[in-house]
Amino acid sequence: MYLLDTNVISELRQGKPAPSEAVRRWAAGQPTHLLYLSAVTLLELDIGVRRMERKDAAQGAVLRRWSEAVAREFEGRVLPFTGTTALVCAGLHVPNPRAFRDSMIAATAMEHGFIVATRNVADFADTGAKWLDPWI
Repeated sequence: MYLLDTNVISELRQGKPAPSEAVRRWAAGQPTHLLYLSAVTLLELDIGVRRMERKDAAQGAVLRRWSEAVAREFEGRVLPFTGTTALVCAGLHVPNPRAFRDSMIAATAMEHGFIVATRNVADFADTGAKWLDPWI
C-alpha cells in the first residue's frame, strides 16, 4: 500500500499545468484501495489552498473545490497522526533533527508498513521508511 506525499496528489490534479505523465501512469496503474493519504497531507493541501485564497480568490476557489474532492475521494483512506505515530516520529529526530511534516508522513508510513510515494526522496531516504519515486 502507498502513502501519497503531497507532491504526488498535487501532480494528479486535473487542470495542473504540465503534469508528469509518469506520475499519472503510475497512479492509474494502482488499485484505488491501495492509495492512502496522511492527515498531514490534508494539512499541507489546506495550507496551500488558504494561501491561494488570500492571493487569488478565483484560483483559491478552484483549489478549494479540488481539495474538498480529494478529501471525499480518500474518505476512509486518510491515516491519522496518533500518539503511536508521534513516538515513531520522535525517533526520526534524534540524533539529527529533520523537517517536521516530512517526518510525520514518514512515521505514518512506517507505523502502517506503507511505501511513501514522493518526489522528495531525500526527505525520506534515511528515515527507515520505504519510498518510491513515481516520476522515474
